[in-house]
Amino acid sequence: MPETIETNQNIKTIEITELFPCQGEWTEEDYFKLPETNKIIELSEGRLIITPAPTDQHQEISANLFLLIGNYVLSNNFGKIRYAPLDVKLWKDKIRQPDIVFMSNEHKDRITEKWWGVPDLVVEILSETTSKEDRTEKYFEYAKAGVLEYWIIDPFKQSIEIFALVNGAYEIFGKWCIGETAKSKLLKDFEVNVDDVIV
Repeated sequence: MPETIETNQNIKTIEITELFPCQGEWTEEDYFKLPETNKIIELSEGRLIITPAPTDQHQEISANLFLLIGNYVLSNNFGKIRYAPLDVKLWKDKIRQPDIVFMSNEHKDRITEKWWGVPDLVVEILSETTSKEDRTEKYFEYAKAGVLEYWIIDPFKQSIEIFALVNGAYEIFGKWCIGETAKSKLLKDFEVNVDDVIV
């Protein structure tokens, strides 16, 4: 009897795995059929990318910056701001989940109930597992998609780097460290002390 139960379980496991595409064959249609989850899952080059849960420091930095930018955006009625997990469709079959995103009122037609189109501003907080991708793949993807401003928060070097889109490519707008004040090019008059973000 135990052998029969084990065999049935194996058959069910195989049946379930056959419901999903192989890595490299995923489409956004497949992606949006996944059950709702609070895990960070992205779609890139036909592959699902699942990242580990963020660290406590990552969450604190995210919360600090979200509150600072959020209060500024909302008090000035500039648009909407969200934090991960949130599906952001850069183009067909390319779905990312940035740590923080801002969409101006001008582009609010890019927001749907299930996902956001290309935001105006994206923030990524580096971690040991995502640092390389945030500085390479995502850096070029966000520029290609037309994200106007890209913030990289580096907890290890305790810095904030802001890149502005110029003629389809990012140029460094500024880099600030502890004791300095970071300034946005896109969000006019918005400034934030690095010490108030990175702890």
